[in-house]
Formats: sequence, structure tokens, C-alpha cells
Amino acid sequence: MATFFLKSALALSVAALVLAAAPAALARPPSPELAGSCGPHDGVRRALTELTTADHLTGASVLTDGPCGRWTAVAGTADLGTGRPMNGTDRLRVGSVTKTFTATVVLQLAAEHRLSLDAAVGRYLPGLIDAHGYDGRRITVRQLLRHTSGLPDYLDAPEWEHPERSRYRQFTPGELIGRALQLPRPRQRWHYATTNYLVLGLLVQKVTGHRPEDEISRRVIRPLGLRDTYWPGDGTRIRGPYSHSYFTSDDGRRVDGTDWNMSFGGVGGALVSTQGDLTRFATALLGGRLLPAAELTEMKRTVAADPDRLWPGARYGLGLISSPLSCGGVWWGHAGTVPGGHRALVAVGPGGRSVAVALNQVPDSLQAELDFQNLVDTSLCATERSSA
Repeated sequence: MATFFLKSALALSVAALVLAAAPAALARPPSPELAGSCGPHDGVRRALTELTTADHLTGASVLTDGPCGRWTAVAGTADLGTGRPMNGTDRLRVGSVTKTFTATVVLQLAAEHRLSLDAAVGRYLPGLIDAHGYDGRRITVRQLLRHTSGLPDYLDAPEWEHPERSRYRQFTPGELIGRALQLPRPRQRWHYATTNYLVLGLLVQKVTGHRPEDEISRRVIRPLGLRDTYWPGDGTRIRGPYSHSYFTSDDGRRVDGTDWNMSFGGVGGALVSTQGDLTRFATALLGGRLLPAAELTEMKRTVAADPDRLWPGARYGLGLISSPLSCGGVWWGHAGTVPGGHRALVAVGPGGRSVAVALNQVPDSLQAELDFQNLVDTSLCATERSSA
């Protein structure tokens, strides 16, 4: 999930292992009508292919949607076994982008007065957080959503230094939360922890009487017609067309990490989706179609994030990240990474332009990470730059 991305975002050494270059396919050129109205998107294409050529990532895809219409570009390879090129419609594991789906449902329940953002977790789930000095009576729902609860991340436990050793194992939320409570309290006030969202999932279940996955599907996924977005459960394979994902083993080999039991992520990181579904979700959310204005405003009340776990300038709201743009303003959205190698990011800029980026290998150097962020920025600022 995103924790694997957040830990490595800017803390990576420039001397990190660089893998052998994967076969790369050229980015698709924009359609003539888009090129005439919004420029040729050359900056986006350059930023995209930089990831698969200079940074040697296996594959990358970007989808933008907005005033200039929808535009997709791809580079690199979706499946090294067959040589199939990346495809902007492939499914992938979206990691912690899942958190925004979960947060949306929690805020819907708050709008319905079925829970209070400022109520203690212990009011709804007595005894769940009550061990090793942690006290659910002093942690609010809002703090869980914002990662200011003071709870540690179970993914910080020593056994998760080698996540591939547990790739086929089934986990339960209670097991993972219990493991987190055995860890030391974080030093920073803002500490990204998927633990928070597993607790929120149990909260949704307690309030609604339904599994949180079912409630999120009922309230968000099905109403928006997100036909390629689903919960994988204990299944290790991705259904339908998908891009394979790749990670680096301890001996430096590139390994196919597509098959993975994502029960360890739950409602904090297990969803499978596509770039098209992610942009539809993000534009609906930020356009006010999923939440009343008051709850959307609450969602966008941010605190400064730890730059070592996100990136400089990033702020975190209630399941939502804001990040400054070089062309002015900020984007709103979320990023996610899974240990098998998929990374997703969805964001909406000030003018309503949305972008979804998919990688099937996690950047393993500081420069690759910066190039990934540059692709997002260039994609959202391309219209402004092309008309300058």
C-alpha cells in the first residue's frame, strides 16, 4: 500500500539499485483535435517516457481528463513475459487510494448523524484500542482519518521489511491492529498509518451492520458505475485485463509481484481499479456528488504531513492529500503503492482537470521518485503551459 511508497518517497538514496531497462513502447500521440486546442502534450509525453527510459521502470501510463477532453499516453511494458505494452485501461492494485473511498463513506455517515467525527473511537468500539498505553477513549474519528491518532503503523513492524514472505497469507483487521498496538508510539504528531483505516473499517461495520467493503461498494462504487473497481478479498489474482507488477528481490532480480493476497491492506489499501474509474471517482467526490458541502469542506481541512512519509509541501486532510502545483494552486487526491510493484495516483487540479497515473514498478531511486512527481505536475499544468 501507500506506506511502502511513503517510506521511500524522498528518503531513498540516489545510489539505490537501478534495474536493467525494460522494453519500452513510445507514448501514444494525442488526437489531432486535442493537439489543436490544448497543445501537443509534449511535456507530458517526455515526463512519462523518462520513467521507462532514464529511470528504467517497467511500464507507466497517464490519463488526463478535463476541459481538453480525455487523453491517454503509455510507455513501457505491461507484461515482460509476453512483451505486451502498457495499456491505459488495464486494471491494477491501487493501494492507499482505497483510503479515500473509505473516508468518503465515513463522512457520509457523519452527514447522516450516524457517527461524529469528534467522538472517541472507544464510544463505538470499546476496548479495541486498549493495550500498551494506547487508549481509544482519547482518539477521535477525525484523528483516525487524518493520521493524527498517535497509532503506529503495523507495516512498521520488523516482519514487514520483507513483505513478499507474506504475499499469500490471509490477515484479519483485528490481528493487524493488535500487532500495531505492540509497537512504540510514533514520535511525530502526523504519522501515516494504515492501522487508522482498519479501525475505521470496523467502525463502519459497527455503525451500519454491514462489512465495510460492502458498504463502500453500495455507497460509492456501484452508484458511480465503477465497473472495473472491486475488492479482491483473499483472491491473489487480478480479474480481467491487468498490467503485471514487478518488484526487486533481495538478490537484485526483478520479480513478478502481481499475485498477492491483499487482505493485509483491507479498506486501507486492497482495491483493484483502473485509471478511468479513479478519475471518475475523484471528480465526483471533489465535484460534490458524493458528500454534502459541509463534509467535503471538512475533508479538505488539512495538516502538514511529514515530508519523509509523503513529500515536501504535501498536506493531509480526511483521507485526502493536497500538494502544490508549479502552475499555481494545489491538486487534491491520493497516492498508493503495493509491495508487488503497482503504484497509482489520482488527482484533480484547480480547473477541474484530473489525472490518474499508473506504474507497474515502484521507483527505486530519488530521481525516479522526482520524475514520477513531475509527471503528475506536468499533466495537471499542461493546459496552462500550452496556452502561455
